[in-house]
Amino acid sequence: MTLRIGSILIATAVIAMVNGGAGAQTAAVSDDVVKIGVLTDMSGQFSHESGEGAVTAVKMAVEDFGGKVLGKPIEVLVADHQNKPDTASALARKWFDVDRVDMIGNLINSSIALTVSGLAKEKNRIAIINGSGSSRLTGDACTPNSVHYAYDTYALARGTGSALAKDGKKSWYFLTADYAFGHALEADTSAVVKALGGTVVGATRYPPDSFDQSSFLLQAQSSKAQVVALAGSGNVLVNSIKSAQEFGIPSGGQTLAGLLVWITDIKSMGLSAAQGLVLTNAFYWDRDDETRAWSKRFYERMKRMPHMGDAGDYSSTMHYLRAVQAAGTDEAQAVMSKMRDMPINDFFAKNGRIREDGRMVHDMYVYEVKKPSESKGEWDFYKLREVIPGDQAFRPLKDSACPLVKKAG
Repeated sequence: MTLRIGSILIATAVIAMVNGGAGAQTAAVSDDVVKIGVLTDMSGQFSHESGEGAVTAVKMAVEDFGGKVLGKPIEVLVADHQNKPDTASALARKWFDVDRVDMIGNLINSSIALTVSGLAKEKNRIAIINGSGSSRLTGDACTPNSVHYAYDTYALARGTGSALAKDGKKSWYFLTADYAFGHALEADTSAVVKALGGTVVGATRYPPDSFDQSSFLLQAQSSKAQVVALAGSGNVLVNSIKSAQEFGIPSGGQTLAGLLVWITDIKSMGLSAAQGLVLTNAFYWDRDDETRAWSKRFYERMKRMPHMGDAGDYSSTMHYLRAVQAAGTDEAQAVMSKMRDMPINDFFAKNGRIREDGRMVHDMYVYEVKKPSESKGEWDFYKLREVIPGDQAFRPLKDSACPLVKKAG
C-alpha cells in the first residue's frame, strides 16, 4: 500500500513537471507581449528619412505577420528622440526598464544609434539600426545585441567613390556634417578615394543644424577639386545641393557627390537640381516586381514612395519576428542567434545574412539621377549604373575592428 501511494506521488510529480515545462514554454514571451519600439526623428531635419515612414513600415510588418507571435500580441511604441542623444538615452532606458520593450528599431542619427545599441547590450535587449549609417556600429562599437541592416558609410563610400573614380574623378573636397555619421562617411570615402589613386585636397566640417552652407560651398568651389562630396544628410543636404547649383559649381566643371541621398531628397530638390548626382543605395522602389508591389502598398498609406530606410524597417521587423517565432522566445540572445542563422529573402534583399559583427550583408546599387527629360513619372528618378555584390559592398571581416569577430592567426 505504501509502495503504491509512493508511485502515485512520483507520477503526479512527473505530470506536474511536464505541465510546468509546457507552461514555461508558453510563457517564454516576457510579460505575455512582444514590444517593439520605434525611436526616430518625428519632427526634425531627419524626419523625412525616418519619422512617420519608419513607423508605418514597422506597423505594416506587424500587421503582415498577423499581429501576434507565439500566440502573444505584438505592440509598437513610438517616440521622438529630437536628435538629442541624452533624450534618446532616457527614452531607451525607460522603454527597457519600465515598459519592457524587447527591440528598438530605426534609430536615425548615428550618435543616437551608437548610444542605444550600447544600452541594448547593457540591458540584454535588441537594437536594429536602419536610419543611421556610421560603420562604427559594426566596427569598434559593435555589440552582440545590435544589427546594422540597410546600409552603412563603408558601402556608400565604396559605391560612390569607386563609381566616380572610374569616371576619372581623382581630387575630392568634403563638406562634412560634424557628428558621428559625417565623420565616418568622410573617413570611409577618403580611404576609398586614396586606395584608388585619388587625393583629398580639403575638407570643411559644419554644424549638422546649419542651414546656410554658402561659405562652405565657396571654399569647396575655390579648391578646384573635381568632386565636391557632401558627407551629410537631411534638409541641410537638400539646401546644399540647391545652393551649389545656384553658385554654378556643377556648371563650372565640378561634380557633386551626395554620399547619402534619399529618394525623398530628390523629390524635395527636384530633378533640375539633382540631375546627374551619383549615389549608392540599398533599395529603389522601381527595381523589380517585388519592390514595386510592396512600394505601392506603402504609397497608399504615406502618399510617397519608400526609401531604403522604410524598406529596411519593414524587412528587419519581419526578420526579427520570424526569429522570435523560430526561437520560441523573445529572449534577446536566443533571438539574435536565430536572426544570424536565418537568411533574408524578401523584396529588400536576396540571400541577405547577418554576420557576427551585426552587419546585414546584401547587394548595394549605384544609381545616377535622371535628367528631367528622362523621367517618365513623378517618382521615376534613378537609372542603374552598377550592382555591388554584398560580399564586396561591405567591409570585409578581416578588416573589422569589431571585438566579436574571430580572426585567423
